Amino acid sequence: MYRKTGKRLIDVSLSLVALLVALPLMLVLVPALALANRGTPFFVQSRPGRHGRIFRLIKLKTMNDRRDANGILLPDAERLTPVGRLIRKTSLDELPQLWNVLKGDMSLIGPRPLLVEYLPLYSPQQRRRHEVRPGITGWAQVNGRNALCWEKKFEYDVWYVDNLSFSLDCKIILLTLQKVLKSEGISSASAATMEKFTGTT
Repeated sequence: MYRKTGKRLIDVSLSLVALLVALPLMLVLVPALALANRGTPFFVQSRPGRHGRIFRLIKLKTMNDRRDANGILLPDAERLTPVGRLIRKTSLDELPQLWNVLKGDMSLIGPRPLLVEYLPLYSPQQRRRHEVRPGITGWAQVNGRNALCWEKKFEYDVWYVDNLSFSLDCKIILLTLQKVLKSEGISSASAATMEKFTGTT
């Protein structure tokens, strides 16, 4: 019952309330990022959702578009602005995804939506992460976030798909709040964000 209808009802109710509460904060963050980025404050990118259906994910843009002499974007660590770093540390860059939740592209809890280019790289087991809507936070996020290797992250994602329940979602929300307050797992061991997935060896 929860998997089929209850989860979606909670997503709609909580995301609507959260959007209204976050509106004053967004009115501060958006112009601050526009100034820091010298451009758009929003990051919009195609991501695969449930059953691999493509949707447009919205986040606050924490990096500028600085490029090298050849026109290639600089590494993430060099493009992350001071304002963006603070917003990433507090996970406030995720706020616009509440709109994706309200629309039905995402859930509050679920495997994180990754890049479209990763779709053909998944093993059959890893591909099962798309059996549910992707989430703003999830089981992998509260067990390491970007500090996890890809294989472990996908293992946690599939475990969530098999064990999805109201009590588990409540646990993930509580653990997410703890992670945000401690600013844990924001970066991987060797990058400012997360290295690209190139397939499981």
